[in-house]
Amino acid sequence: MKQNLNTSKGKSTSSAKTIPHGTSGTLWSDLYYFLLQKPDKETLIRFETPVERANFSQRILQRLKIGVDQYTVLNIHKIGIDIPGRYVFEELLTWDSDSDYWPNQLARVKRQEGTLDHVLVYLFGLENIFSFEHPQYNGIKLPPLFKLNKLRFNRTPRTSDQDNARSLLYDCSGGYPIGIFSLYVRSSIAEQNEKEASQLFFMVAFNFFGKQNWVYDHFINRIWESIHNRATANIMNRIKKICETKFNTFSMP
Repeated sequence: MKQNLNTSKGKSTSSAKTIPHGTSGTLWSDLYYFLLQKPDKETLIRFETPVERANFSQRILQRLKIGVDQYTVLNIHKIGIDIPGRYVFEELLTWDSDSDYWPNQLARVKRQEGTLDHVLVYLFGLENIFSFEHPQYNGIKLPPLFKLNKLRFNRTPRTSDQDNARSLLYDCSGGYPIGIFSLYVRSSIAEQNEKEASQLFFMVAFNFFGKQNWVYDHFINRIWESIHNRATANIMNRIKKICETKFNTFSMP
């Protein structure tokens, strides 16, 4: 019998076992567990040469059917998860303000109209400031840190795919560098020495602040990369732990 990976939070004693140590509860806990703590497994794909990086980036973007001349992929993270890819993808579809793998006190997720098609992410969860309990005064509205609009969701693998790929692809703007954001799951490929059942990719592609001629080695790039890479690695390690724990729990006789 097919079992669904998703569970209702707080309604099962077994679900508590899926939550990694240090959940998103306070701003300090997010700073510690997502930025200060070293991830169990490094996830950033590193390239020896700019040519190797460019070639890998183009293959990824072509697979997602995006014009490779429009973006520069700055970060590609990857982690192996030892459960089937469709269950990993189901977990990704639960992404919201209660997700245990996301630093919601640092960057709170807000689904618009209750779906993943349009997502706003607010720094520290602040949508407005200087607001008071007054019917005619709502304070000053703040712009979102991330503004994600669906470009393409591949919820079911194409018949031509040999690796059962599924993906979420967004246009990304706001305080975040303008470009795209994608979560991509596929089956592992033995020839690439991938031992787990599936592989999860976390990708950000963009022209930094919309400028095509932005110097790659600019100091702002390095600062942004260091913060982004540490948070992303911890997020992906938490997704891995949550998925494997839930799947193993539900597979028990």
